[in-house]
This record gives sequence, C-alpha cells and structure tokens, in this order.
Amino acid sequence: MSDRPSRRKVIRNLLGGSAAIAAGTGLQAFSTKNNMVPEYALKGNIQHSVCRWCFGDTPLEQLCAFAKETGLVGIDLVGPKDWDTLKKYGLISTMCNGAELGLTKGWNDKQYHAQLIKNYTDHIDLVANAGFRNLFCASGNRNGMDDETGLKNCVEGLKQIIGLAEKKGVVLTMELLNSKIDHKDYMCDRTAWGVELCKRIGSPNFKLLYDIYHMQIDEGDVIRTIRSYNTYIGHYHTAGVPGRHEIDETQELYYPAIIKAIVATGFTGYLAQEFIPTAADKLGSLKKAVMICDV
Repeated sequence: MSDRPSRRKVIRNLLGGSAAIAAGTGLQAFSTKNNMVPEYALKGNIQHSVCRWCFGDTPLEQLCAFAKETGLVGIDLVGPKDWDTLKKYGLISTMCNGAELGLTKGWNDKQYHAQLIKNYTDHIDLVANAGFRNLFCASGNRNGMDDETGLKNCVEGLKQIIGLAEKKGVVLTMELLNSKIDHKDYMCDRTAWGVELCKRIGSPNFKLLYDIYHMQIDEGDVIRTIRSYNTYIGHYHTAGVPGRHEIDETQELYYPAIIKAIVATGFTGYLAQEFIPTAADKLGSLKKAVMICDV
C-alpha cells in the first residue's frame, strides 16, 4: 500500500487548478490585457503548439487568437498559404508541411525521389524565407520492402537535399507513426529504425518527430526511449491512448511524467497537442492539455 496520490488524482488536481485559474472556456478562459497577453503565464519549460488538423472545425483566425492568449508559440502542420495568418497573431508554423506526397508515398521508394526532391527543394526555400525551421517528411509505406532497403533508399534521396537544408537552417523531420492501428504498413514505425536513419544521414538538420501516441501503441516504454534517443528527436506530438483523444484521466499515459522526462533532456523544440477532442468545448480541452503538459 502506498500513500502517494494516484495518477488520476494528480491529473484531476491539475485540471481543477487550470479551471480555477481560467474560470471559463475556450477563448474566454483567459483574462487578457495589452494585445492578447495572458494574465496567467506558462512556466516556459516547454514551447507549446497545437496541430491544425485536430481543430479543423475551428476557423484559423479563432484558433490563432486562442493559441496566442493561451501562450502557445505556434501551430503545427500549417502550409505556406496560411503562414501570413499565423504571423498576424505573432505565431509561427512550428512544423511546416506541404512538400510531402502524403504518408504512404515517401522517401523509402525511389520512384518518388525526383518529385520529392523538387518539392522539398522549393519548400526548404519557402520555410527559410518565412523565418521558420521545421519541415515535415514521411518514410512511406513498406509495400513488401524490407527495412534495410528502405533505409538505403531514404538515405539516397534525403542526402540530395540535406545540404540545402543545412545551408538554409531548415530541419527535415520524419514522423514516427504506428503501423498497428492508424497507418498500417508505414515503415518508420519504430524509434530504432528512425534513429538508424538519422545516424546514416549524419546531419543535425535531420531529426525525428516522436509522436507519443503512436509510439505508445507500437512499442511503449516511452520515457526510457526518450531518455535514450533524445539526441535524434526534434519534435513531439501528444494524444491520449487509446483513441487519440484528450490527454486527461480517461487514458493510459501519464503526461506530466513524460513531459518532465522531455524537459530533463534539455529539449528546446516544440511540443504540439495532436489529440482529437471529444468534449463539446474543444478549445477548453486544448487549454487543459496545455496545462497538463506545462510542467
């Protein structure tokens, strides 16, 4: 028997604390002064963001205003056409996208290299000129391909653009996705495979996007993995397991401990919320998630 508080109680207290600080919901949850600066300041140990697609029903201007008021630094997975809107609110695209050919057609298949090289050459310039840093990429599906062939193909293709990325200060970031439930047959579905790819490319401008939700499903052991391989991780995504919903007491991951482990590695990049809200007040759910992760 232990007298330590249960994880459910701790999260419940966290949520209760955030509710007391922000009596209200959504955009009204924070009282602001002086051009959308929140009275409650986040701790500053984590640079918070949110994935645009999870809040697709929320107009971008409203999401930007809420992000700014809540203390987020930007919005994830936003392409060039919306960058001016982000900048209007003093936000950045914390993970730029639009160069990829989707998730299933990626760098592991040489038939796509010519188009990918053109797309990424153009996008690296766009990202750099906008003053942003991270650019999303995907491995693609296996389609019967073995892991070693996939590694070799990715290296062959990515090395043709990594020099430009280094010159322009852009970090190509490949996402780890689960192949058990959401993205069957996706190749970059294990941290070890992604780390090996990073080693072979050998550039500080190629990193992994460690999606905590996806990796909990495919391999688990999240905190030890983060501690062991943090050098190769340039970005994080969150979501509840199972279901990819809120990161509260309804799911199995204990996010305060996970985020503390990330902070302890000296991580200075971005943590983006990528859960699909089930609550009626979707922005309220986002606010609670940020508070849970603000360790």
